[in-house]
Amino acid sequence: MPGLRVSLFGKFRAERDDLPIAGLAARKVQELFAYLLIHCTRPHPREALATLLWADTSTAQSKSYLRKALWLLQSALDGPEGPLLHVDLEWVQVHPSADFWLDVARFEQAYALISGFPGEQLSDAQLRAAEEAVALYGGDLLEGSYQEWCLYERERLQMAYLALLDKLMAACEARGLYEQGIGYSTAILRHDCAREQTHRRLMRLHYLAGDRSAAMRQYERCAAALRRELSVEPTEATAALYRRICASQPLEAAPTAPGLSAGALLERLRQMQADLDAFHQQLQASLATAIGALSAAEQGGSAGNDTRAQ
Repeated sequence: MPGLRVSLFGKFRAERDDLPIAGLAARKVQELFAYLLIHCTRPHPREALATLLWADTSTAQSKSYLRKALWLLQSALDGPEGPLLHVDLEWVQVHPSADFWLDVARFEQAYALISGFPGEQLSDAQLRAAEEAVALYGGDLLEGSYQEWCLYERERLQMAYLALLDKLMAACEARGLYEQGIGYSTAILRHDCAREQTHRRLMRLHYLAGDRSAAMRQYERCAAALRRELSVEPTEATAALYRRICASQPLEAAPTAPGLSAGALLERLRQMQADLDAFHQQLQASLATAIGALSAAEQGGSAGNDTRAQ
């Protein structure tokens, strides 16, 4: 395990061998470090970094501030494993061979592993990866920082976090883990209280867990949040679900994210087999035609040779 560990979700934390690293308390130093770590695969012009982080100062001042921040970073971070940053007169980059652990990087790796898969179809390994990624999200990126680049990255990562929670909710319903799914739903609503699809899923989870009254109360919370935040009423899909719950009727299967159901997959395989059979027949016919033409040509050539010989 790398000795250097950096956490950017929530409050900034940097440790080496489980001990806090001194010298990184300044907000601008943390923002510079975070930016370099998040974009560690490429070098950055020093002038661009200075403008990015000290846009409200003169060019000379911003370059001076950058030099000081880089000096503080190098002084605090360079350890027995070697320099973390590669710095020259024009460029700055995290050293390609630097060994460190970063919560944002681990989070994005897990998200990439799961992206494109409906929650209902997650494998056990994907489910564990999603759970670990959600656990890493200890708060929004660099809480307290309002740099434009940080706001953009914060929103991007928050959307990924909510997408992971959506998938986990669907996976929990499909596996009968209703209480666990309720926990993920609640986490989403803390970020977006008017997210109607989450209210609807939470209604289902309460009802499937055997708590009809909680499912009905959730509809009321949904309606209140939509009126308060967006001045709209619940959609017909949510209202229809509420009516089924009130009537104690069985629930229809929840809509899934785009993907192939077992029936759709079987139908596609059958179509592929039909296409393959048609191609095979066409190939056989073309092959027979070619063989016939070649045979006729050979016979014609043989007859011509015999005539010339006579």
